[in-house]
Amino acid sequence: MNANDVAAHWESNAETWTIYSRAGYDRYRDALNTPAFLDMLPPVAGLKGLDLGCGEGSNTRAVARLGAHMTGLDIAPTFVRHAHEMEMQDPLGIDYILGDGQFIDFPDASFDFVTAFMSMMDMADQQGVLKGVQRVLKPGGFLQFSILHPCFVPPTRKNVRNEAGEPIAVQIADYFDEATGRIERWLFSTIPAEERARLTPFSIPRFHRTLTSWVSMIVGAGLAIEAFGEPMASSEVALAEPVVADTRIAPIFLHIRARKP
Repeated sequence: MNANDVAAHWESNAETWTIYSRAGYDRYRDALNTPAFLDMLPPVAGLKGLDLGCGEGSNTRAVARLGAHMTGLDIAPTFVRHAHEMEMQDPLGIDYILGDGQFIDFPDASFDFVTAFMSMMDMADQQGVLKGVQRVLKPGGFLQFSILHPCFVPPTRKNVRNEAGEPIAVQIADYFDEATGRIERWLFSTIPAEERARLTPFSIPRFHRTLTSWVSMIVGAGLAIEAFGEPMASSEVALAEPVVADTRIAPIFLHIRARKP
């Protein structure tokens, strides 16, 4: 699967994704994943940052509100259009650019930091992306990104629930299957069933890599890993947002921060 194929899949998702994520249906993101990512993020006020795979710009805006001067890059024109429109309504000084994270077209040492919220596992040439990130980072700059946890969300994963419907275990398989371009089809689970029935599921190309592969690619790109994060919902959050309660059994997301020497 090449970059044009990936772009076509994400362009097909972009309108529905924007509508329903902005309506509050991406609960894993809003209740757990993004808050944990921002808690792990070093101070960025006054720094120049690049957000890879920015989508409609929700997380880019969150980082900009911390005082960073942000550029958002995405492969889907509809996402970039929605991000631009939001910037016009609520200006935060963000530049949004249509482009491919596999071919980061910026001069060397352009950015103090790079973020990638849940986008890198959907890019085919992750090693190439990481090398591009290393190139555009200033010396001492960092990359922080989130992905589906390679150990606990491999190609085959199933929640095991008790009679009350509460998650009690996770069944996983195919961890070592690094086949490229596997298409996953789903919608945000919190969308009401009657509404889900009339929607076309997202079509998401996924490029699963083992944890060993991720570490090898990061180190091979010339970056030094300095932090891992595995967000777990607190008991209070799990009670308020039952959909994320399974993260108390095993992590769904992995956050990684690596720095350019």
